Amino acid sequence: MAIIEIFNLTKKFKDTEALKGINVEIEEGEVFSLLGPNGAGKTTLISILTSILKPTSGTARVNGFDIIKQPLEVRKSIGIVFQEPSLDELLTAYENLYLHSMLYNMPKDKARKRILDMLNTVGLYDRKDHIVRTFSGGMKRRLEIARGLLHTPKVLFLDEPTLGLDPLSRRTIWDYIKKVKKEENTTIILTTHYMEEAESLSDRVSIINKGEIIELDSPENLKKKLGDEILKIKGEIDSEKIKNLNFIKNIVFKDGYFIITSKEITQNLSEILKYVKPKDIEFKKTSLEDVFLNITGKKIEELDEE
Repeated sequence: MAIIEIFNLTKKFKDTEALKGINVEIEEGEVFSLLGPNGAGKTTLISILTSILKPTSGTARVNGFDIIKQPLEVRKSIGIVFQEPSLDELLTAYENLYLHSMLYNMPKDKARKRILDMLNTVGLYDRKDHIVRTFSGGMKRRLEIARGLLHTPKVLFLDEPTLGLDPLSRRTIWDYIKKVKKEENTTIILTTHYMEEAESLSDRVSIINKGEIIELDSPENLKKKLGDEILKIKGEIDSEKIKNLNFIKNIVFKDGYFIITSKEITQNLSEILKYVKPKDIEFKKTSLEDVFLNITGKKIEELDEE
């Protein structure tokens, strides 16, 4: 059952069209990632779905509530972890969550139990009485996730939840997101421009660029569409003859290499090499980054720079 339904959503800022007719349904209980470079429209879409921004046209329903006509009901249904830190660093972990419970008018007894449960879920129970300014970046992020889940929302929005964290802290956050999904049965909407993050966490990934969703499927299906294996060859190559081999899915030239994708490279390597005088060969399994490069023609870092 769809818990979020988006209907032809557009958003314009003066002459810039940040979203261009987005249509998508997000199923209850799934981790749904918006993967794209800075400026692709990810945060704009999240801001509209959480009723912070109004769309220029179109609408959406979150947990059955219209984002334009029923914004208060939408806000009761969701939790948010913003891209920028928003904790009170002069309060303890417990006090930050208790303040949040008051904002949602949670009964005191229920709030106390829920706070302790959520601190335990994100591995911060032993630090509940410590001032937040003493926490690492990863610990603060875990506390923000606990706060976003405190009032038992149907949907949790995570806007670049691991931005700026070191690799170890990032993986720790991933583990807690997986744990939350399993234990809370919460639908999680994740914006990210980390390929590995989207691939590791998502049930489905939507690749978004320049305000449009240009591809949407599970990570595995996205990789299968491109081909399960990739062969990179530098040297002389008869690309037309290779392209005509019936097991070849795609061949492109990038950064001095011919990049060949197929589901059957391993068993047909000798056939490919008939048409190659290689100086260098690399072989690997298809990744989500390869899919992104194939769709957009550029790496996500290159689009970030643009």
